[in-house]
This record gives sequence, structure tokens and C-alpha cells, in this order.
Amino acid sequence: MPSLNPAIAEIRLAVRSALADVADGSTIVVALSGGADSLALTAAAVFEGRARGLRVLSATVDHGLQEQSSATAAEAAVRAEGIGVDDALQTTVAVTRSGGEGLEAAARDARYAALRGIALAEGAVAVLLGHTLDDQAETVLLGLARGSGAASLQGMAPVRIDDEGLRWMRPLLGVRRETTRAFCAASALEFWDDPHNTEQRFARVRVRENVLPVMEAELGPGIADALARTAEQLREDAEAFDEMIHETIEDIVEHAEAGISVSAAALAANPAALRNRIIRLVVGSEFGASLTRTQTVEVARLVTDWAGQGPIDLPGCSAARIGGRIVFTASAR
Repeated sequence: MPSLNPAIAEIRLAVRSALADVADGSTIVVALSGGADSLALTAAAVFEGRARGLRVLSATVDHGLQEQSSATAAEAAVRAEGIGVDDALQTTVAVTRSGGEGLEAAARDARYAALRGIALAEGAVAVLLGHTLDDQAETVLLGLARGSGAASLQGMAPVRIDDEGLRWMRPLLGVRRETTRAFCAASALEFWDDPHNTEQRFARVRVRENVLPVMEAELGPGIADALARTAEQLREDAEAFDEMIHETIEDIVEHAEAGISVSAAALAANPAALRNRIIRLVVGSEFGASLTRTQTVEVARLVTDWAGQGPIDLPGCSAARIGGRIVFTASAR
């Protein structure tokens, strides 16, 4: 018997490992754009799901941002049916920018909302996304350029569980983009190349087309793998920090009038990294706001460099030192 093509074997194994904790007979949704990554993921999910009795659906979201986008979505659904999905679903979304976000971010938000709606309506336990190791490397570089700290350098998580209990899974984060193309070639699957993937107006495309090739040329091969490893290590560190924070926070936080307070002495006793994470977590969980590095450090100075300074205005709240506590109070609306 001929041996299995290495690209097919690699991607099937990645999907099999990702689905190991999914119960037999469950429904899963694969986000399908028609590109090589999502097409290879769909084919592997169908193959691996067959032995497990999984109901595998594909979901194609038409953003309406390109000419013939509806035809492209229809072609992706036809290919999914040819692969053997139980149902090839399609939906159209309106992409609306808000809060100064770019087109990419707005399209992503609309797409994820549509995928979530489909998954919940179909009783799915997981949505599979086709992001590869190359996508992860690009995400880490973009986060580094923004200077938004370790959280952004963690890249994309292999598995994330949302408030509805739905799993968002990325089985191909350890697989190179060229492998998904090799999978499609070996499987005689014709894939679609998104023209947006070559448009230099998008920061991710500039990283892909310009930045990473220069880094590879100047620093040697393996840059994408190194960036992906960095993201994985930072996620491990973040998980450890989060566990420490949740163990600590119950003993040092108290509810206050129109807000919440934290013991200044307890914050001072913690290392700066842990102290800053506690501050960000308190503001995020209580007021639904994100703090910048500068804002976080200013709040921390109420603990480490207390000299009678007044309240600090923050997104959605203010922070002030009152006695031995840092009191966060909701902003007046």
C-alpha cells in the first residue's frame, strides 16, 4: 500500500489531538473560507470525525467586502459538500466599524459573532478555526509592534472557552501554512486565494510579505517557529500568574460603595508583575475596562510611591488611596 502523504498525516494528527477531549457523537463547526488552511482543516475534521461519530458542519461567512464574495462563499460550500461534511452552512454579515477599529478587526468581530450564532443554533460544542503557525508568528510580531505587553505576545490560544461554554479551537497552530497547501494538492482540493492576503494596506500582510522574509534573510531560518514558541511560553507563564492572582485576590479585595477596594499593604507585598496584573484584573472584571501600561503604573504608585496624590481617572472608574486601601469607584455617567 502507498504511504500516506506527510502533509495529510501531519494535519490529520493535529486535528485528532485537538478533538481528543470532544465527546463522540458531538457536533462541531469548521469555519471555512475556502482557503487552503480552512479547506485542509475541514477535510481532516471530516476524516477524523467519521470514526468518532462526530457531526461535522462547515460554516462560511460572506463579509460582502469583495466583488463576487457571495459566489466565493457558495463555491466553498460546494467544496465542503464534496469533502463530506454533514451540512455546509452559509451566512452573510454586515461589517460595521466602531470605536476606531480597522476593517480587519471589524470583519473578524462580525465573523466570530456569526460563527457563534451558527454553533449555538446547531448545538455544537466547538468551532474549529484554521489559523496556522505562520498566523501565530504574524500575531506575535504585530503585538510586539504595538507594545501592548505580554498579553498580546501570547498570540492565539489553541483552545478558548467562551461564556456560552463553546470551545474555540485552533488545531493547526503547530502546522506551517505551506503544509496546508501541500495537503490540498495531495488531496486534489482546489482552494481559493483571498486577494486581501496580498493587499499591503493591511498590517498583517505587510508583516507576512515584508517583515518576516527580511527577518528570515538577516537572522536565519526558523523565525516563525521561534515566535510561535515564544507565544506558547508566555501563555504558560500567564496561566501560572492567573492562578496565583485568583488565589490572592479573594483575601485582599472588598466591595466598596459604588466600586471595589484592594488592600494597599497586600499589593505592596507582591512583586510588581503580580501587583500590576491584580490592578488590571480588578478594573477589567469590575468595570469592564482595559488599562494601558501607563495607567496601571500610575495606580501602582498609589501603593509604592504614596505621597498624598489625588484620585486617578481611569476608563470607567477612578482610583484613590483611602486609608490603607486602593478604592476603585465607578465613574459618574
